Amino acid sequence: MRTNVTLDNMGALIECRSEDPYRILGPHPVKHRGEPAIAVRAYLPDSEQAWVFHPGHNNALPMRRIHPSGLFEAICPEDEVMKSGQYQLRTSDQSGKMNSVRDPYAFPSFFTDYDLYLLGEGAHWKSYDKLGAQIRTVNGVTGVNFAVWAPNAKSVAVVGQFNKWDGRVHPMRRLASSGIWEVFIPDLKAGVQYKYRVNQHDRTVDKCDPYAFAAEVPPRTANIVSDLSTYTWNDAEYMTQRGQQNQLERPISVYEVHLGSWKWNTESKSGWFNYRELAHQLVEYCQQENYTHIELMPISEHPFTGSWGYQAVGYFAATSRYGTPEDFMYFVDYCHQHGLGVLIDWVPAHFPKDDHGLRQFDGTSLYEHEDPRKGEHPDWGTLIFNYGRNEVKNFLISNALFWFDKFHIDGLRVDAVASMLYLDYSRKHDEWVPNEYGGRENIEAISFLREFNEQSHLQYPGILTIAEESTAWGGVSHPTSTGGLGFSLKWNMGWMNDTLRYMRKDPVHRKYHHGELTFSLIYAFTENFCLPLSHDEVVHGKGSLLDQMPGDLWQRFANLRLLYAYMWSHPGKKLLFMGGDIAQWNEWNANGQLQWDLLEWESHKGVQQMISDLNAMYRHEASMHEVDFSGNGFEWIDCDNWEASVIAYARKGKDPNDYTITICNFTPVVYNGYRIGVPHAGSYREIFNSDNSRYAGSNVINIDEMESAPIAWNGRENSIALEVPPLGCVVLKPC
Repeated sequence: MRTNVTLDNMGALIECRSEDPYRILGPHPVKHRGEPAIAVRAYLPDSEQAWVFHPGHNNALPMRRIHPSGLFEAICPEDEVMKSGQYQLRTSDQSGKMNSVRDPYAFPSFFTDYDLYLLGEGAHWKSYDKLGAQIRTVNGVTGVNFAVWAPNAKSVAVVGQFNKWDGRVHPMRRLASSGIWEVFIPDLKAGVQYKYRVNQHDRTVDKCDPYAFAAEVPPRTANIVSDLSTYTWNDAEYMTQRGQQNQLERPISVYEVHLGSWKWNTESKSGWFNYRELAHQLVEYCQQENYTHIELMPISEHPFTGSWGYQAVGYFAATSRYGTPEDFMYFVDYCHQHGLGVLIDWVPAHFPKDDHGLRQFDGTSLYEHEDPRKGEHPDWGTLIFNYGRNEVKNFLISNALFWFDKFHIDGLRVDAVASMLYLDYSRKHDEWVPNEYGGRENIEAISFLREFNEQSHLQYPGILTIAEESTAWGGVSHPTSTGGLGFSLKWNMGWMNDTLRYMRKDPVHRKYHHGELTFSLIYAFTENFCLPLSHDEVVHGKGSLLDQMPGDLWQRFANLRLLYAYMWSHPGKKLLFMGGDIAQWNEWNANGQLQWDLLEWESHKGVQQMISDLNAMYRHEASMHEVDFSGNGFEWIDCDNWEASVIAYARKGKDPNDYTITICNFTPVVYNGYRIGVPHAGSYREIFNSDNSRYAGSNVINIDEMESAPIAWNGRENSIALEVPPLGCVVLKPC
């Protein structure tokens, strides 16, 4: 038989032309002397001799070399063993050493025509069950099916420990015009390391698997074959309840955490705790502080620790810094068993330029836009996904669904949404390309975000999608059916910026900036807002929240307690970054740990205790969380007392008779007998006071119940008088 063979620049077989041109490797039916037979062809570049061993006949048929590069062939009798691929290849090298393996090319493709159709359409929402390294059993033989999308590659091979990282041993077969390369390697198990060796025409690069489930601890970059089906979950009750609840009417108080710097493990060389150890410690702490959710800064695998995870390479791999995928499953499971939700940061806006990652994956701009005006972030030195490409959109949406499916994640906080929405984001006038209508909106990214939200909420009821979006884009948290983007929540960056700017001012000047305090209620119900005091507010020279507060030592702590009390009583869900709840002095350092020793001081311990009490009140009082996104849940009592820098308002539950009243004093002056109007006549009691000695305050509190008087005030027929503490917040409830 005449056979033409082409090798790539690493000596791997990439193209064969013969009488059977499409899939030359593996078994193929032929006619031999007029009878049906099986032609077995194998590429064995380091072998001197080769045989096909038929276990049913207990004999070995010699193979003949049909090309000097190491292409062998044998004609075998046709039977079920040969057709099912259960024969073996035996080889002998130059030293006479014998080896026996199963033929990787003897097994059928893992992909159906429908799989390939859905991938091409960008609608294969469980592509993570097909692409990547999948452990599967074929015809009684267990191994690993490797598959990768690289349509413009000249050739692709799997390299790893199992083949001594030799790109000639396991070349992959291309599945027609799909751009997917595939090979099944029998007898491989979980735990082996691998990469894809991609021939990009002008060079050969070892690439990480975009769909890998695990990787080595950076700076090492190999992927690790993992089986995500072996963990036994114990959170069925939690998951059932989650799907039946309206999360937007429930209390959501989020503790934002960077796992590597929350607390150090002094017994570990890396300084990091394992996911399992963190589960127990964080759950205990969050229960003590009465949080409802933990939000983890990105845990997808990332090469540079200093990026905090925001420049991911392994989108489907939980970072190995803290353990295995099963360890992270345990983390989520343990949280759920103790009633704590888990949110993670998700970064579909950009990815880094590391050579082993997605950049120029097959030698072309595959995942990113080719035009740098659309494909590169000038601020971050990263690349932007090509949201208009079906396969890229499929990659990202299926990745989001993957975290809900395989890891039971309760929600995704989507990073840098603003940079996705605008083509001119952080660009000069000549550095961007308008859309087809001449506008600045990124139509492809908008379509992607809507589809991401639609599929997430459709397939996993009860999950949250949260947008970090800092512009005035309308309808971020509105349904896609009404033209919105479909997010559950949007970070209220306006509230955060205005409030912190106001709080940084000396109290003597605050009366001239009263509008910064009240402005948020003009737009508070235009979106489903979450109030964030995140890691972004305590980095890059900003200092800690406590350090940003003005005044002497006492005033700084009082201001911080006032800030938190105002935040917890303001409409919107809550998020606080770790360290803020112990009034950390230092700016956050990702290479250190929180200043836990500060809790030896009464002032710091007091802030921690107050956060616990605020969360308890927030969870207990329906008026504080049931109606966060409608004016029906809020009523100004006094927003005009700029001279005294005091505001007062009522929060209401679904039952309008279930309400609380909040009074905030942003000056260091005690207001004795301060009068406010109340919605109804009757008795009121103080249920919270940020100046309580319990929180290391000066203890200007209201011990006794306050009976209303028929004195018109603040436009109401009845009013009460109370003590309002300096730089303090008081919450009242009718008896």
